[in-house]
Amino acid sequence: MGMDKKIEKKIWTLKRILMIVGILIFFGLSVYAFWFMDVRSTLNVDQDKITISEVREDTFQEFIQVSGAVQPIQTIFLDAIEGGVVQDVYLESGTMVEEGDTILTLTNSSLQLQVMQQTSGLYDQINNVRNSRLNLEQNTLQLQDQLASAKSQMEIFKSRYERQKLLIDQDLISDQEFQTTKEEYEYQSRRYELTFESYKKDSVQTITQFSQLNNSERRMYQNLEAVQQILNNLAVTASITGQLSTIELNQGQSISSGERIGQIDILDGYKVRVAIDEYHLSRIVRGLEGSFNFNGRSHELIITKIYPVINNGQFKVDMEFVNEAPEGLRRGQTLRIRLELGESASAVQIHRGGFYQTTGGNWVFVVDEDQGRAYRRDITLGRQNPEYFEVLSGISPGEKVITSSYDTFGNNEVLVLE
Repeated sequence: MGMDKKIEKKIWTLKRILMIVGILIFFGLSVYAFWFMDVRSTLNVDQDKITISEVREDTFQEFIQVSGAVQPIQTIFLDAIEGGVVQDVYLESGTMVEEGDTILTLTNSSLQLQVMQQTSGLYDQINNVRNSRLNLEQNTLQLQDQLASAKSQMEIFKSRYERQKLLIDQDLISDQEFQTTKEEYEYQSRRYELTFESYKKDSVQTITQFSQLNNSERRMYQNLEAVQQILNNLAVTASITGQLSTIELNQGQSISSGERIGQIDILDGYKVRVAIDEYHLSRIVRGLEGSFNFNGRSHELIITKIYPVINNGQFKVDMEFVNEAPEGLRRGQTLRIRLELGESASAVQIHRGGFYQTTGGNWVFVVDEDQGRAYRRDITLGRQNPEYFEVLSGISPGEKVITSSYDTFGNNEVLVLE
């Protein structure tokens, strides 16, 4: 019986070699895909349906677009100082008036009666003041008469006393007669001094009383003039020269006190009343400039007055023309004004566009023209105006970005431009 021959088993069979090669190829492809292939989500985009803008560095001017209404440079309102019934209307709305022209007159019976009563009362008070002044003058005259009489008596007895003093030294008169004359002279001297002192005190008081009476009388005459002016207020007159605008006025119409019945506009110049969003209130100051186009030319305006009261989310400012107002401008006309919020400076900027509504200005798609693709990139924006955003970081001048709406791009990070 022959011996069996041992068959050796091969290690590197064709099957095993092919398996190892397959594993190595799969591993290699995985490494390549991990390191070298772009696995970010992509979206094909029609290039004709998007807007691509170039990033540039240029002078950046922060401004806002606002609307303003043309108004006369100055307006004087006509309010009825006193109420009443329209008696006569002399000037119609829209006419040119001169200062002092009577526009209309009112009648008010109760007011006229009240004025008559007040006038009568004031005249009574004026008469009382005059009587008081007359009494003071008479009292002063009486004191002056008393003072003159006392001085006259003192002078008489002074002369007698001096003569008798010489006679008594020569024993030509008795001592009793001399003593009587001396005592009478001393009495008259003391009487004169007391009268004079009383006259001085009374004179000081009289001067004060006269001053008070004069002031009272002057005030009464002023009150009398003011009361009489009340009736003059029933006639509404033009306080300046200009164009009159009034409400509809008819005879017999009742007008309340303080009611606004019209206005007078000075047409020598114009200003523009501008409404601005309250968001900008802290940045609006007098002296800021703006411009608008009219009849093919640009015209400059400057803020001269700010009204800080906020109404419906807006506040108002007055702007006046730096130069003459353009020909053809009309009262009430609406102007679209470019209002500058600060000085211009060089900055990197991109066009405004619909992308901001999606990204909030935090990122954009930057276009790589060589690859025909656009890649998402984070950026930082700064100031803005109606045309541009200021770019603080993320993109450089010369690069191009998609600035149209991103609503159809979803969450894709790469756009393939077709």
